[in-house]
Amino acid sequence: MIEKMHFGNIAIVGDVILDRYISGIVSRISPEAPVPVLLHEQLNVVPGGAANVAANAVALGAHVSLVGLIGDDVFASALIDALACWKHIDVSGLVKDARRQTITKTRVMSGRQQIVRIDNEDIAPPDTAIQDSLVEQACIAIDRADILICSDYGKGVLSDDVLLKIIARARGRNIPIIVDPKRASFAAYKGASLITPNRQEMIRATGLPLKTDAQVIAAAQAASAQFGGDVLVTRSEEGMTLWQTDGTISHVRAKAAEVFDVSGAGDTVVATVAAILSAGQSLETAVTIASAAASISVGKLGTATVSRSELSHALMLEMSDSGKLVSLEQAAVIAQGWRHHGARIVFTNGCFDLLHPGHIALLQAAAKEGDKLIVALNTDRSVKRLKGETRPIQDEQARATIMGALRNVDLVVLFDEDTPLEAIRTIIPDVVVKGADYRENQVIGGDIVKANGGRVTLVNLMPGRSTTALVKQAGLPSSSSRK
Repeated sequence: MIEKMHFGNIAIVGDVILDRYISGIVSRISPEAPVPVLLHEQLNVVPGGAANVAANAVALGAHVSLVGLIGDDVFASALIDALACWKHIDVSGLVKDARRQTITKTRVMSGRQQIVRIDNEDIAPPDTAIQDSLVEQACIAIDRADILICSDYGKGVLSDDVLLKIIARARGRNIPIIVDPKRASFAAYKGASLITPNRQEMIRATGLPLKTDAQVIAAAQAASAQFGGDVLVTRSEEGMTLWQTDGTISHVRAKAAEVFDVSGAGDTVVATVAAILSAGQSLETAVTIASAAASISVGKLGTATVSRSELSHALMLEMSDSGKLVSLEQAAVIAQGWRHHGARIVFTNGCFDLLHPGHIALLQAAAKEGDKLIVALNTDRSVKRLKGETRPIQDEQARATIMGALRNVDLVVLFDEDTPLEAIRTIIPDVVVKGADYRENQVIGGDIVKANGGRVTLVNLMPGRSTTALVKQAGLPSSSSRK
């Protein structure tokens, strides 16, 4: 799961913002004008814009080099102080321009209600010397990064020239380039790997409607034609749609959540996607996890981050199929969903006729090899062929019920063949586990698992523990066979 992932280095280039929250209580209307009077209680400042993307990435465990533009003012100092809370954000790439003011967004709040927002900004493109400094700092960050994020808030940092040069630098290093876009056309992002527009940004850039899945797909294809990469459309309460240039389309439906504030939710999405990709996971996995992160973010007031522990807990809650008996086809679908949540799938199999401490030890050891354990049980017919007409002692439904009740077992399937080869071929687990009485080259399906990047694990067995011994002790008819 996500807490076991090892995240890489992310270069973030874009418009950094200081988000200020003035909060208090409104109890009356001003006699001077029909406006509320706020009794001021406190002022909070947090990183916003590209700086919020950085904070969200390091909250998950990534290291970030942040490049942006600040003024020579108290707001720049406040922003740097706010970023200092995150020790894995390198702010040496922030370029200071004394002729500009640091961009701020000041929100006046009464409880959870936003009364007004006041913006201070200078969105004209910086002069050539400042742009050159931005490119220089960006190239330094890109050269030590695994991922590049261009966080474009349309405030002047990501000019056409800056975009052209930093995208070329990242492509030269063959690292993914993710853009959170704000342009009326996506053509300036040519060469990017992925853009993450919201619904309104897509409509503005493509001129196409986005009411149905089919319309979203058509718009994503049109958007991709402008810059050449994949498109992740964030669709608010409808979730996200990932359109990839290879023709793959994924709809990730939004998780049920109480929405308090959507400020910064897009930052959370792009930061999470980048962080998960930097950990070597697939884009589909990154998008699934980002959807869960977004559902947490909108439940918080103001610009906020999502911690690794919060996200891990949410992902675990989404994977709620523990212990149940399902068909092989259903298991494959569930396992793929787990995998997209960042889970490693472990597989083991057996008759498990009379469950004993040796079985429990095997299952406990297997569960430690990954995040989700699938146990494949021989059907009654399969057991009879392997062990004789007197077996099994318990029928397949009884064995599946007992197996599914064990804390370490997440899913149970039945297989009717003599071996679990077809089950392994269908599920494609990340780890297959057997007892140490096997050799690795004897493990059925081990070659398939290893060919798909997985591994075979052999665990020690408890001596003197076997179903055959229990059957003999009980005086029941038995057939001699290997357990």
